[in-house]
Amino acid sequence: MTSKIRLTMAQALARFLTRQMTEIDGEKVPLFGGVWAIFGHGNVAGMGEALYQVRRDLPTYRAHNEQAMVHAAVGFAKANFRRRMMAATTSIGPGATNMVTGAALAHVNRLPVLLLPGDVFATRIPDPVLQQVEDFGDGTVSANDCFRPVSRYFDRIARPEQIVPALARAMAVLTDPAECGPVTLSLCQDVQAEAFDYPESFFEERLWLPRRQRPDEHELQVAVEALRSAKAPLIVSGGGTLYSGASAALEVLAGKSGIPVTETQGGKSSLPDGNPLNMGAIGVTGTSAANQLAEKADVVLAVGTRFQDFTTGSWALFRNPDKTIIGLNVQPFDAFKHRALPLVADARVGLTELAEHLGGWAAPKAWTDKARKGKAEWRKAADAVTASTNAPLPSDAQVIGAVQRAMGDGIVLVHAAGGLPGELHKLWQADWPGSYHGEYGYSCMGYEIAGALGAKMARPDEEIVVMLGDGSYLMMNSEIATSVMLGLKLTIVLLDNRGFGCINRLQMATGGANFNNLLKDARHDMLPDIDFAKHAEGLGALSEHVSSIGDLEAALKRSRENDRTTVIVIDTDPLVSTDAGGHWWDVAVPEVSVRKEVNAARKAYEKNRQTQSVGD
Repeated sequence: MTSKIRLTMAQALARFLTRQMTEIDGEKVPLFGGVWAIFGHGNVAGMGEALYQVRRDLPTYRAHNEQAMVHAAVGFAKANFRRRMMAATTSIGPGATNMVTGAALAHVNRLPVLLLPGDVFATRIPDPVLQQVEDFGDGTVSANDCFRPVSRYFDRIARPEQIVPALARAMAVLTDPAECGPVTLSLCQDVQAEAFDYPESFFEERLWLPRRQRPDEHELQVAVEALRSAKAPLIVSGGGTLYSGASAALEVLAGKSGIPVTETQGGKSSLPDGNPLNMGAIGVTGTSAANQLAEKADVVLAVGTRFQDFTTGSWALFRNPDKTIIGLNVQPFDAFKHRALPLVADARVGLTELAEHLGGWAAPKAWTDKARKGKAEWRKAADAVTASTNAPLPSDAQVIGAVQRAMGDGIVLVHAAGGLPGELHKLWQADWPGSYHGEYGYSCMGYEIAGALGAKMARPDEEIVVMLGDGSYLMMNSEIATSVMLGLKLTIVLLDNRGFGCINRLQMATGGANFNNLLKDARHDMLPDIDFAKHAEGLGALSEHVSSIGDLEAALKRSRENDRTTVIVIDTDPLVSTDAGGHWWDVAVPEVSVRKEVNAARKAYEKNRQTQSVGD
């Protein structure tokens, strides 16, 4: 007879999580790095008591915002290249729905996180309970149904024994290279406290290792033949390269074949910036070196990328009418995009086998030489825009240059939405895999500090530097207090351009009037004079406001010696961005307007749309 143990559903869930393991660099470690929790009715009695019982094996971390909890968990998973992950639990109602944005971010970025929101009573006897959302036409609906479209797997646990198959499916999704993403187990609050006789085998230790799928022989042969026929081949490296641990394989293939490499936002740091075949960023926020090659490329090897519009210049970048795309991706959904020749495989295995089958083949020397020359020319342009300045309001690029010079190599740079992703994508010189941590799949303002907190938990010995604007800071800064509380030091560089400078520039570029983006252009009776340094100090951080690039570099060097999170604020120019590099992006401009600027922008828009490829 199978041995049984009587536990509540919540206790069984918590115990199960402590028994899931993985192996990193030959060392067995817990798969789950901990659970983020904000307790309320709906999880404090059930999950709260259960997590207390396992607190030594599965640490519980208290945050200040439920969305930020998910961001921190995502940052942890991303910094671990999806090899480890975290969970997050909330009360019902607003606590739960606050996590939906974080779930969407994880879904878009294909990152694992286990979401455990509390839910209504399965019995429905006390309905409607506090914070319950009622559907007039469907008695089975709760607020947690919002998680369905942004979860790779969703389940509502309405009986205690249901947690057994639900967790089996959850683990299969969370650890699958192709299906990876957020899992939501909606936990009815009465069921969390209900007991069941669980088989002890349910709690046996299990080791989860990454599955490395080999390519189909036919698909591999077709890809090899396409590359061998190429006169102007190009590699686009996406986030899948990093998640697969394929950087070394990519470097070998590029080195042997002479194929230039470009990087998406998710794939940046796949190769060291100093590699002469690394052309850097591609697409809307790309370098001139990368984009000039992309326009001419006849064979594009796309590795681990989902081909977001910023990568493809809204499909106006790859202009060679005879181009062939090879989609090397573990997920067939991505491998087949835009009529690509699919090469469904793990990135590391796929790159290794491509290099072996190509043998001594190499791209034409003239093409490789052109790439190297373009890289050298781009580096001169980048150095010019990031050089130190005495301007009273420096550009974002000049601040980036200061951070690069002052902090040097060996840091992890974290950023997300706004103008900084565009500037950092082309200008930041990443020197090792994972040293560039950008969230630009969902482009979510507010990810920066919370995501960096998770990255620090994953890489406690690394210097984590966050760059963000005042808009993102005002949206979500609460986890500064959490970082101080947990002793997880971050260095935060806050660029204050007094509004949403990036969208203001986009508004102007599409012919719009300056309206509702910069604070001065928004409806107001009095402009706020926000002292961000004092605010950060109030949250427990060390902070200072600097007035020049030179002062910023000095402050950054001092910050290395600080014992807790440090916030450095500098005022920047909201109207300046880097002209070098870049590419057109499809943002629809109104067909008619009383503004001549909009009508002129529409004409330019229609001209650019003629360069878009449709269906290929």
